[in-house]
Amino acid sequence: MNSKSILVIDDNPDIGTALSVLCTLANIQCTSVLSPAEGLEKLKQQSFDLVIQDMNFSSDMTSGDEGIALFHQIREIVSDIPIIVITAWTNLETAVDLVRCGFADYLAKPWDDDKMLNSINNLLELGELSNAQRKSASKRQTRINALNEKFDLCDMQFQSDEMLSLLELTTKVAHADVPVLITGPNGAGKEKIAQIIQRNSSVAEGPFVKVNVGALPKDLMEAELFGAEAGAFTGATKTRIGRFERANGGTLFLDEIGNLSLDGQAKLLRVLETGELERIGGCETINVNVRVVSATNADLPQAIIDGDFREDLFYRLNVIELELMPLNQRQDDIVPLANFFLQQSHTLTVAAVEKLNQYHWPGNVRELQNIIKRAMLISDGSVIDAKDIDVKVVDKMQSKSIVEPDLQTINETLQAHNGVVSAAAKQLGLSRSALYRRMKKFGIESNH
Repeated sequence: MNSKSILVIDDNPDIGTALSVLCTLANIQCTSVLSPAEGLEKLKQQSFDLVIQDMNFSSDMTSGDEGIALFHQIREIVSDIPIIVITAWTNLETAVDLVRCGFADYLAKPWDDDKMLNSINNLLELGELSNAQRKSASKRQTRINALNEKFDLCDMQFQSDEMLSLLELTTKVAHADVPVLITGPNGAGKEKIAQIIQRNSSVAEGPFVKVNVGALPKDLMEAELFGAEAGAFTGATKTRIGRFERANGGTLFLDEIGNLSLDGQAKLLRVLETGELERIGGCETINVNVRVVSATNADLPQAIIDGDFREDLFYRLNVIELELMPLNQRQDDIVPLANFFLQQSHTLTVAAVEKLNQYHWPGNVRELQNIIKRAMLISDGSVIDAKDIDVKVVDKMQSKSIVEPDLQTINETLQAHNGVVSAAAKQLGLSRSALYRRMKKFGIESNH
């Protein structure tokens, strides 16, 4: 018999019987009770791995208030047990709200047996966290809380060790008056990192001026950055104030810096070294005090070899480099980001979460935001299921990128990284929790 056990709390005895039969066939122990009071007493007497509860227990009740109260009472007894809510009242908005707040899943009566078993098994598997992982998660959350209390993180949503380490470094250098270069793929969130630097810098009260160098026509790029006097070129009928002047006393964020022309690079280098610039067509020297933060998805060292980027400018911009990893290398950030994009109007089922975690995300955070927007538009109601995720794109990418590691591969990868699970997970393309589940499956002990 499976050592896992679930508790069903529902006033309809037929519900308890049906779930008991379903769980027995799946080799899962199931105990059912008919009232919240009985359920709470059972939870005090013995340990369960999962609770399935109704939302209404009195014949004249449809508000869900009884289920809400039971949810919070269960949490007082067992703070981390997953809870599935089942109800015939599928339009119950308060129940949907609770999914966001803590319910693990939300299923309508009558349920589909396959969907119910899939939800139960997923939640039981997710619950198999080792003590080492729990301790690691606790330490990580303590660091995250400390970071949020001390700094303005601009609503950054994250849970991964990779992003936590990056943000700790970001906030550490934010107050220093040195140029920062943010590297990483398109759509990964480089502008958000720049915002965090600005918000926590010594010039936080000054202007924050953003310019996408890659989006500027080359013949207008220098005028945009450094300004131009009236008559400096055709169409320049009045003096143009450049972005550097506008950012004086604050921060200038130069995105896609690798696209800047060589002439523009020379002028940028002069401003960085002297704090002085001249508008195009002008002879007046203008002094500016600007904190420059730049970003690129290009390989600047290779661009230097190719003669497309100045080496001296690279080292001037790259006093501090912040490397932003692609989303598929920080998978623990996927669900927090997805929930943030849902804008508290929708919630994800366990199957939807699994689908999101399996996708390779070549378009990074920007792609995730677009897919969540699409899912919100096509979903039936406020709950987003796996079918609402862009299945064709997901399946296509999965066939190229998802390979299930075997026992030997996991052991060899762990040995290569001295047993550090987070590092091994990154190499295998898995989240830490996904690797821990596979280690549990193969009986591999973790020392980290």
